[in-house]
Amino acid sequence: MRTHSASRTKRLGAATVAALCAATGSAIGTGTAWGAAAKAGAIKVPAKYAHGIRVAVDATYPPDEFMKGGKIVGFDADLAQALSKVMGVKLQLQDATFDTIITGIEDGKYGIGNSSFTDTKAREKQVTFVDYYVAGEGFYERSTSHLVFNGLKSLCGHTVSVETGTTEQSDAEAQAKHCKVNVESFSDQNQANLAVSSGRADVGFADSQVAAYIVHLSGGLFKLTGKPFSTAPYGFIVAKNSGLAQPLMEAFRKIMANGQYMAILKKWGVQQGAVSAPTLNGATS
Repeated sequence: MRTHSASRTKRLGAATVAALCAATGSAIGTGTAWGAAAKAGAIKVPAKYAHGIRVAVDATYPPDEFMKGGKIVGFDADLAQALSKVMGVKLQLQDATFDTIITGIEDGKYGIGNSSFTDTKAREKQVTFVDYYVAGEGFYERSTSHLVFNGLKSLCGHTVSVETGTTEQSDAEAQAKHCKVNVESFSDQNQANLAVSSGRADVGFADSQVAAYIVHLSGGLFKLTGKPFSTAPYGFIVAKNSGLAQPLMEAFRKIMANGQYMAILKKWGVQQGAVSAPTLNGATS
């Protein structure tokens, strides 16, 4: 979860990303205006945004948002495209460094931030959130495994594979202080996956939507086990009093009602984090 730029950011290996992009078709050009033009019946947005909205994205976080051939792809990018169509306003995705996006929203450089922002009470003091997804930590294992992992205590007596420097590594190592857990840490996610597929590790541990993405790409080699935990909402962010929060809320309601929202999440294998309705500033901590 993107609580800050270094937290739980998984950069799946080039081969993994290439496999996804071979299996999925659509892509959105960086810095290219896209979306339907304003039309009768479209959701009303403030006049200053009628000709388009700049959307800041740190495209380093597959499967949410990442670069492929100079284009921004991912389920967040696809959601933004769907929102653009029902809002009737052109959106322009712009790659930006994660830590600069909130400031850019406050300064008016961007109209929307769309980069897997975890909604927190602290951030709500700076910007307004329209929450659309729930993410946390999750487990995956070989599809032939009969083991069940659900929560950190379930790791006791097992070997878990993690990517070095992640929250999952810290959490697994913290659990190992309370019971016997063998934590195998690897420099990239592909190596962590290999440890699970080879049987070196009983289970893999990653962000919940990243774990779902790994399973989605595996061709039946892996499956999810247990439920996501330590979850929190993700939200699109806008400046306070920008007038964009309610149009975004209405747009999300529309794409949820017409099935586009769930279709996009299923395309990327991340439907486990779906919500039934958008929420305004839904942080619990």
